[in-house]
Amino acid sequence: MMKVFVTRVIPAAGKKILEDAGLSITEWTEKRALSRDELIAHCLDHDALLSASTKIDSVFLNACKHLKVIALLSVGFDNVDVAEASRLKIPVGNTPGVLSKATADAAFLLMLSTSRKAFYQHKKIAKGQWGFFEPTADLGIELDGKTLGVFGLGKIGEEMARRCRGAYGMKILYHNRSRNEQAEQELGAEWVSFEDLLSQSDVLSVHTALTAETKGKFDLESFKKMKPNAIFVNTARGSIHVEKDLKSALEQGLIWGAGLDVTDPEPMDPLNPLLDFPNVSVLPHIGSATLETRNAMAELAANNIVAGLKGEQLPYPVNPEIY
Repeated sequence: MMKVFVTRVIPAAGKKILEDAGLSITEWTEKRALSRDELIAHCLDHDALLSASTKIDSVFLNACKHLKVIALLSVGFDNVDVAEASRLKIPVGNTPGVLSKATADAAFLLMLSTSRKAFYQHKKIAKGQWGFFEPTADLGIELDGKTLGVFGLGKIGEEMARRCRGAYGMKILYHNRSRNEQAEQELGAEWVSFEDLLSQSDVLSVHTALTAETKGKFDLESFKKMKPNAIFVNTARGSIHVEKDLKSALEQGLIWGAGLDVTDPEPMDPLNPLLDFPNVSVLPHIGSATLETRNAMAELAANNIVAGLKGEQLPYPVNPEIY
């Protein structure tokens, strides 16, 4: 019987697929991350790895090059040394498509919450500060008819654009390396340069992958080029923006507010001053955290495992070039 090591407790929908395929499952149930040495020790006795939020570097891969497949419980794979996995002929799979709507919902939630300072207002109630009514205090801004800029108009970016256009009639601008003709036709999206995306967006929502090109893309120089009433939203990866520069931009009034589902590092320090800014909303990386989406992700990951252990091409490979 082939054995699968799973680095987190995953939804039953995924485990059922593995069990129905006759595989033995070892699930890490402790609520702490495995060290690299612990992960190696477990995987040495297994044929496949189903990984959630675990760094998979070249040291691990070379120690466990016997693995027939690695499946990620995520669409992102920036925590994996994919080049080394490919060199070792280890197929790596991810879970694309199924989390687009849930993540777009999180981005929309952050945009709206930030626009009305909702997280900050809630904290005031908890602190017993809901008292004297001041007509000019803690005002938000409206979104109707504003311009949404999307950095990375893929599946998630499209869903965010669709929500903003439908709810608020927002104009859609985007910047990609390549044009998204479907979104241009369906949503009236307009491709613009990165500089124009910064200067023209009332809300700028990040939906790109983390790469060497996008890491630190939103730094102080970028924030200086944005509108003073702009809201910055990031549900992609925390290191796409430079946190200290974002803090400076908010303090200097270079932008109006920020909504973050991702931070750098994660988890965010509970004493981080951004958590007390009235115009900042922060969530603990819950973009895909719905029952439906996590079940679907677990099923895709499990299907990648089953295919890999059968010697078949993964249905959702990150490194298809190995085939």
